[in-house]
Amino acid sequence: MSESVSEDSTQPSTDVEASVASYLRYVELELGRSVHTVRAYGADIRALLTFGARRGKTRLEDVELADLRAWLAEMHETGRSPATMARRAASIRSFFAWARRTDVIAEDPAARLQAPRHGRSLPAVLQKQQVGRLLDEPRGARVDDGTDDDDVIELRNAAMLELLYATGLRVGELVGLGLGDIDFGRRTVRVRGKGDKERIVPFGAPAAAALERWLEQGRPGLIAAARARERTVDAEAAFLGQRGRRIDPRQVREVVSRRLKELGDTSASGPHALRHTAATHLLDGGADLRAVQELLGHSSLATTQLYTHVSIEKLRENYQQAHPRA
Repeated sequence: MSESVSEDSTQPSTDVEASVASYLRYVELELGRSVHTVRAYGADIRALLTFGARRGKTRLEDVELADLRAWLAEMHETGRSPATMARRAASIRSFFAWARRTDVIAEDPAARLQAPRHGRSLPAVLQKQQVGRLLDEPRGARVDDGTDDDDVIELRNAAMLELLYATGLRVGELVGLGLGDIDFGRRTVRVRGKGDKERIVPFGAPAAAALERWLEQGRPGLIAAARARERTVDAEAAFLGQRGRRIDPRQVREVVSRRLKELGDTSASGPHALRHTAATHLLDGGADLRAVQELLGHSSLATTQLYTHVSIEKLRENYQQAHPRA
């Protein structure tokens, strides 16, 4: 790498920025990570490099293990959670390992970097009666996404909620669905998950009915309204957002978060809560752990096993409340 440094000694050099950009392209194109993941990696790496630059380390080869440990120490002092520190440390280890493999640097300073261990917290899940209220009760305030027809938006929102709970899809997977990915005959969706891996996920009759209502009664009206305003329409996307384009993940999160907040009696928030809930309810109902792993698209069974802990914790609560000698 060049010996030159940037004029601003508190910022990484332009050569460093070029290396970061190359790494992020590798993460996106070769590893197949989502835009959200790439953005998070970039933020973590740049936070470390900015910290290093304040210590006079403006080149990658200047960074030492002591700098990385000092960075983690600063995060600890400012109240960052162990989970956040562990995630950032993982991002940094991955970046420097890539830099060493590609001969950007001669030695990897992060090879021996360790972050504080942290226990995985149990995810908040909905009870079955709460799911019933979420999906079956009349809807409250909607999210304004640029259309005037409340009924059309509600049909879309209802279909998204039903499908998220029925399948345990991630938000990015839901947003990425095309019309050709939905098979009503078999009641399945074809999903492209992390690493661009494809899987087939089943859904039930309520989700099928909600999807059919949206596709037959809601989506055509939204498309017609968009075209009447001379807007470009994404004709292949299953779920449309403002102006007839493929719905944005932010809109999905806002819809789900608002509906969960309207329940008034749960700490669950966001679309991932429905993924947690679907997995937990499947296991509670006797589903095989590996089948749930396949449905969720987990690469490791250990990730899926977290949901068995949720079920055990609920069993423990019931035992403490009900058993006379608990």
